[in-house]
Amino acid sequence: MSNTSTQSLSVRRLCADSSDFAEELAALTAWSAVADEALDKTVRDILQCVRTQGDSAVVEFTAKFDRFPVASMAELTISRETIQQALADIDPAIRQALEQAAQRIDTFHQCQKQASWQYTDETGTLLGQKVTPLQRVGIYVPGGKAAYPSSVLMNAIPAKVAGVKQIIMVTPTPAGEVNQTVLAAAAVAGVDTIFSIGGAQAVAALAYGTESIPRVDKIVGPGNRFVACAKKMVFGDVGLDMLAGPSEILVICDGKTDPDWIAMDLFSQAEHDEDAQALLISPDQDFLDAVEASMNQLLPSLERRDIIERSINSRAAFILVDDLAQAMTVSNAIAPEHLELSIDNPEQWLDAIDHAGAIFMGRHTPEAVGDYCAGPNHVLPTSTTARFASPLGVYDFQKRSSLIQCSAQSSANIGQIASVLARSESLTAHARSAEFRVAAEELRTTKKKS
Repeated sequence: MSNTSTQSLSVRRLCADSSDFAEELAALTAWSAVADEALDKTVRDILQCVRTQGDSAVVEFTAKFDRFPVASMAELTISRETIQQALADIDPAIRQALEQAAQRIDTFHQCQKQASWQYTDETGTLLGQKVTPLQRVGIYVPGGKAAYPSSVLMNAIPAKVAGVKQIIMVTPTPAGEVNQTVLAAAAVAGVDTIFSIGGAQAVAALAYGTESIPRVDKIVGPGNRFVACAKKMVFGDVGLDMLAGPSEILVICDGKTDPDWIAMDLFSQAEHDEDAQALLISPDQDFLDAVEASMNQLLPSLERRDIIERSINSRAAFILVDDLAQAMTVSNAIAPEHLELSIDNPEQWLDAIDHAGAIFMGRHTPEAVGDYCAGPNHVLPTSTTARFASPLGVYDFQKRSSLIQCSAQSSANIGQIASVLARSESLTAHARSAEFRVAAEELRTTKKKS
């Protein structure tokens, strides 16, 4: 452990056996973006301007919000040559890491790819599903100093695996500052086109299209509150990945893992922003004390310690439970984005876990490897939505069409079922549509016999 010490962290303590634990837990984990009428109006106005004025509005808003005045969209379009040059120029170690991570992400997502299928049932009716990739998707990637090349890989590679024909990336470049590692990641991931725009105007351009930016079928990727608000407003005109809340981590530990390891795992999510949430569950009170001591010793060594401190002091908690079975019950109530099982034989507890975005099994599996290079996607459901939502994957970039083909005979067979049900709903045209085919087959059969 570090010899430097501070008492700046004060971690809230909860006990699962407490009579008011359910209420305390609900209050601790509750998250909803505060309604902001001014923000809504600003975003709505931006969307409308881009929708009606196209490129000129995007150029104007980029100059205003990103302090990047340009004359036309041509200056906001990053060429293929520039993208490839960024890949050639970056530190060789970073390039190698990007390529290794990309390979692992691709290998994992290849297993998710779905194929079309069909069968013929006992009536002779062909039934099936046609799986088709989306034609064009847009990826939003934070830019400038808040740059996440890992997000480029996690959003673009599943789209490529799905067979998406065109991937358009938007990334803000405040004051013209272009992050070269983000461009290099786009080259590695196979992004087709990049526009150096961001904010609500970028979401609008992708959702509605402009003279220079084609309309996409789906928008994926994280952004600030303007981006999140814009995504919510354009939903329906375009598909979305999810509306994500702050990052979360829940660690379940039996008390046998190095406290420094657990402390840093909690910090790994707390450093995202002040609203991120880090939770630790353990049946060992002494271990909880040891982790808090480690956190206070390790905090001064971190670059983002101010953010971590605010996150831990406002939204973190240590939860004391009777045993691991109770820990799993509490975890299911939380439905965390990231769940670390820092315990012996974690696989034996998988059946007890109903809700989690990603499950990190064992003491040697920190959440950080999932963020960058393990292979599974790091775009995960937050704010208890793991109860019904899944990680971003190839399936998010594929759509399915049902296949139905009746022969004359099978149409007569199942048409009678349709007729009865349609008439029970007083939908006579539905019924007669099926009955015409039934009658035609009966007539054909009668003529054949005569």
